[in-house]
Amino acid sequence: MIYLAIIIGCIIGAIIGTNAPIIPYSYSIFLAIGVIAALDSVLGGVTSILKKNFDFMIFITGFFCNAILAMLLTYLGQKLNVDIYIAAIFVFINRMFINLTIIRRYYVEKWLKNVEKVKSKLPIKGQSKTKV
Repeated sequence: MIYLAIIIGCIIGAIIGTNAPIIPYSYSIFLAIGVIAALDSVLGGVTSILKKNFDFMIFITGFFCNAILAMLLTYLGQKLNVDIYIAAIFVFINRMFINLTIIRRYYVEKWLKNVEKVKSKLPIKGQSKTKV
């Protein structure tokens, strides 16, 4: 079910993205940091699904709070003439790599278990499947 929602979201995003107006350069940094924060939340949600402790309310509030906080930090940094958004990018990218590692490890272990099952069902070389 969640995979269907992800596919539909990607399709809707692609359709809106091709028909949306171009973002001015002065706002592009806000959009970039918001997308990074949202992507971090999505990977965190996938990780929590794999760990079987996903909570939709936590996911939604984290999704919007992370994106809004990151954009506010970016705005504050621009007003102070300090690149504060770099710290947010560092944190979000670090968490994305950690979540991606967890997801990768889950699927590699699942694949290895399936390979072991298949190997255990195969006959040993030199043995026949039927007994006489």
